[in-house]
Amino acid sequence: MAERFVSPTRYPQYEEGSTDAQSKENVVKPRRSFNKGRMEKYLITGGFDIPFFALTMILLAIGLVMLLSASYPTSYFENDNSYSFFIKQCAYAAIGLAAMFAASKLDYRIYRDLLKIIFPVTILLLIVVLFYNTGKSTSSGEVFKRYIPLFGGITFQPSEIAKFTLIVTLSVYFCKFGAKVNKFKEGIFFPLLIIGIFIALIVLENHLSCVILMFLIGSSIMFAAGTNKWLFWAGIIAVVAAALVVFMFPEMMPEYIQKKLASFTDKDFDPLDGRWQINNSLYAIGSGGLFGVGLGNSKQKYMYVSEPQNDFIFSIVCEELGFIGAIVIIILFVLLVLRGIQISMKARDKFGSYIVLGIIAQIGIQTALNILVVTDSIPNTGIALPFFSYGGTALIMLLFEAGVVLSVSRKANQKKI
Repeated sequence: MAERFVSPTRYPQYEEGSTDAQSKENVVKPRRSFNKGRMEKYLITGGFDIPFFALTMILLAIGLVMLLSASYPTSYFENDNSYSFFIKQCAYAAIGLAAMFAASKLDYRIYRDLLKIIFPVTILLLIVVLFYNTGKSTSSGEVFKRYIPLFGGITFQPSEIAKFTLIVTLSVYFCKFGAKVNKFKEGIFFPLLIIGIFIALIVLENHLSCVILMFLIGSSIMFAAGTNKWLFWAGIIAVVAAALVVFMFPEMMPEYIQKKLASFTDKDFDPLDGRWQINNSLYAIGSGGLFGVGLGNSKQKYMYVSEPQNDFIFSIVCEELGFIGAIVIIILFVLLVLRGIQISMKARDKFGSYIVLGIIAQIGIQTALNILVVTDSIPNTGIALPFFSYGGTALIMLLFEAGVVLSVSRKANQKKI
């Protein structure tokens, strides 16, 4: 009986795809070889895109340095350890880099095959998080429910997973219904319904910035997939009109959003509370001048700019590195986005192209929104700066998504047989 178990490595004629049907019938493959074959199906070889990888690593390195500089006063005040935030972020970066390299070796089409698992799990996590009170609430009583506590003070943010799941879901959808995108039902209604499912759950978290980001990511993929342009722009105009209505009648929104709108439209609004963070952010940016006050020499990070290691870290960047340093970082982000678009254009299938465009849209839009908030160009929505802001789930997922982009580039570099 043992002689019937033949190793495919010794007898390649018995490997998957062999035309020798009789041999297949007479040979019982060992389970170990079968599983190995299934795993190898999703592993890819070849070189990935070096410029995209280099830009990612440069931004990550600068982000870690700036996080250390921006966070040590707050870290010492909150944890009696100046390096607490930095050490945790380095640990998250190490996990994220491992995830990036692993994702770069996996065939990106695995996420299409696993969508039936990824989608319901993500929705379940977005529901579960609503039952956890993270201890943060607004003065009017709204509770922020964005994190699931794990252990040792470590938390998990499902909305970061939801961004990637939305990208994969819409990529699969448009690959299936790409020929019908000019029709209202397939091109507008169902994609917006998919986006709306995620947004509806995230609204319950009181997570306005993620709601905006999810809508813009989804809209980017819809536009790239060729959704009827007239219908698309009509939708955009409707959204802009809705935003104007909100500005004109802010009382229709929750109280914490009303305060954000008031602090944006009225520069004298509550300077010791509602405008405190943004005012000190502007002071930091102005203090930096052309060349900055020098790395580590920021004054605004000493309990003036609230949470300088998070959403407003770019203001500390501007103060310490100046206008020149800020422009260099913005250029690096622009180059990363442009390189991602090039990878998308070279992808071997539409699914790879859409998934890269979605990830690149997430990075580009999130960066732009963060900078606009920090410079008081749009209302403060509390959106993080990719690779810079403190946050474990966000950094790990961001690096993982960079690995997916590298996987698409690796597949594109393979020679067609």
